[in-house]
Order: sequence, then C-alpha cells, then structure tokens
Amino acid sequence: MIGTLGTIPLAAQQTSNPPYVPKQSDRPEPASGDEPGFQLIFDGKTLDGWEGDPKYWRVENGALTGEVTPETLLKSNTFLIWRGGSPNDFELKTDYRISSAGNSGINYRSVVVPDKVVPENKFVMRGYQADIDGRNTYTGQNYEEKGRLFLALRGQMTHVLSGQKPIVLGSLGDSKELAAFIASDWNSYHLLVRGNTLIHILNGHVMSVVIDDDGANRTLDGLIGVQVHVGPPMKVEYRNFRLKNL
Repeated sequence: MIGTLGTIPLAAQQTSNPPYVPKQSDRPEPASGDEPGFQLIFDGKTLDGWEGDPKYWRVENGALTGEVTPETLLKSNTFLIWRGGSPNDFELKTDYRISSAGNSGINYRSVVVPDKVVPENKFVMRGYQADIDGRNTYTGQNYEEKGRLFLALRGQMTHVLSGQKPIVLGSLGDSKELAAFIASDWNSYHLLVRGNTLIHILNGHVMSVVIDDDGANRTLDGLIGVQVHVGPPMKVEYRNFRLKNL
C-alpha cells in the first residue's frame, strides 16, 4: 500500500509530458478544449443541485430551460440558483441560446434577497451579472442586478471605486462590432473571475472587463444563478454548464 508521496517510486511520480521550455519562436495559441479542472454543474437531465420556480424552469432536450409564456408573465425577475457552492475565484463556461425578445443573464458572486414586488418569489438575486438579451443590446456587459447596476458596457474596461460612477479605462472594441460576434443560435460564454477582476468572454472575444475596487459594495464570493426577466414571453436555454475553482 502506498502511504505517502515519499514512498511512491520515482518513475510513478514523473509526468508523461516533459516540462514546457519556452522558445523565442513560440507564440500564444488557441486552446483545444477546456483546461484541466472544469466540472459539470448541470447533468443535462435533471435540475438536481439547482433551485427555482418550476413554473419557469425545466430541462428540455438536454438544456437547462427558462421560459415565460403569455400565461406566466412576470412582475419581478426570478432565477434558477445553483446550490452546489459559493465560488470566489473561478472560471465558468456555458453555452446559451435565447429567443429574439428574451432577456436573461448569468449571476455570480450573488446573494438571495427578498422580493419587495412579489413576496412569494423566493428566487431573487443581487450581484454581478453576465448580461444576455435576444436583441444583443446588453449581451456581454457586466450589470450588477439590484446593486450598482451598469459596471461596464460591452466594449469597456472599467475601474469601479466607492462613491462614484465607474471609470472607463480603455476600449475592448466598438460595441456594435463586438455584437457581430454573437450568433442568433448557440453562443459560448466564458467568465474569468479572480480577485477584483471580472472578465466576460463571448465566443472567444472579450466583451467587458471590470476592476472592482469598491470595497464597501463588492462581493468576493457568492451564488451562481440564471435569470428569466420581466417583459414579453421569452425562452432561454443553457447547456454544458461547467465550473473550475481557481
């Protein structure tokens, strides 16, 4: 029996791949698939590990599906909340598809708060949101739901300080030009959240970056959830939801 690392034979401790040694000719290259460490947090079959109102959330064709119908119009936004933890530093990847009139988003480092409009709604969140909408007016931005609101629009890198509007530090590209990279079918969202830096990447293009130094109002860990929004009937689907703690 192997008791400690010190008793493992040297050959068993060696990795199969030699260590990377940089060369002057090397350049960064696209990743082929996920880096190690990502774990699925949605099984593609059930809502196990997630909590929300079944009137609006179900699993359909392997996708986590939120739908508002003419009979179930909302008076207040509601969420499906992942109850598997409250990550602080992490990467999150998922694919989404949304109807043309839809409005949704991925909340993170968030908390559940009371709903003052519909008290029986137990699935309201406050926190950072990677925004999504079918018209792509807001998709990619960082919007703090029920908090400080617009932290960075699509195409902006911002610095958030206490007691003032976010400051634009630089441009990541024109908002309309970045919107051209968003498909009408499935899209791939990638969130990189580390310390005070929050990066939203969509289909391989950086959409927004927030550096949050508002110590009084920022959060450094919290819940993950997905949203259906007040407005006309809509449908949003998520698949391949996976998380990597950093």
